[in-house]
Amino acid sequence: MRLSILDHGHSRRTKLFLTLTSTVSRVDSPDIVKLLLYRPGFLTRPLLELTADAMRGPSYWTTAEREYLAMCTAQLHRCPFCIDTHAELTRIAGHGEIDPDRPASARPPLSAVREFLDTISRTPDRADPAGVADLPEQALVEALRVNLVWNIVNRLANAFGFTLREGQLHSGTRALHRFGYRFPGFLLADGARPDGSDDAVADLRHSVLHRPATTAPALRLAAASGDPLPEPWQAYAAAVRDASYTITDSDIDKLLAAGPNEDQVFEVTVAAAVGAALESFDAGMSALGHTSTS
Repeated sequence: MRLSILDHGHSRRTKLFLTLTSTVSRVDSPDIVKLLLYRPGFLTRPLLELTADAMRGPSYWTTAEREYLAMCTAQLHRCPFCIDTHAELTRIAGHGEIDPDRPASARPPLSAVREFLDTISRTPDRADPAGVADLPEQALVEALRVNLVWNIVNRLANAFGFTLREGQLHSGTRALHRFGYRFPGFLLADGARPDGSDDAVADLRHSVLHRPATTAPALRLAAASGDPLPEPWQAYAAAVRDASYTITDSDIDKLLAAGPNEDQVFEVTVAAAVGAALESFDAGMSALGHTSTS
């Protein structure tokens, strides 16, 4: 990946876990796993709590349909790693229920909610629930949470240069499906747990944007909201938010050459990705008549 810390900066227990699982599976650990197990107290714990419930908790949408929505979000962000991963997960979870290569195979409510999610992801200011007015409100909230998760992860996958290596599509997707997007608790024991509410979205927002970290909260909040930033951050944070698929190795190299260290780049990237995803989520919730926790 484009930040060496994501490959080599893990705690000793995490390195042992990655080595063991790679030895057993005979496949290198996927980049998504390495990302999630780096600094879990900053991003991963609240993100996984949200993800496990959104993707495998009780829902109006089947498991395969939620994986299909994740794949559609990946297509929107032009993330090959995530497109291939969620297409395979759709096949695994659906047993023929839906064909990821044939959008027409989706049942009409899923096609309608996909259009709604695509709109709020591209243009949050144009959120319009008219096309999904016949769906239960809870179904729409559930779909918005699926979309929130993958609007974050796809931006990070693009920015950090996720690559799907030989054997990972088969082993990695089946492991994710089997464990339901959950990791052993001892791998997530990184610092104090956030002051928990019953709202995983609020916990994620607070953990990434407000808690003490390497960078100042003001810098992360500006990256998240699109407010002006000092150089060298301005253009980079905007790319993470608006066109993460355009980020290249040289963009990261220029940042590091300008002075920030890898942890600072990691935090600002995560903040920009989370902020952009929350903007879409908040717009969708507002269109349904909800006020999100800021």
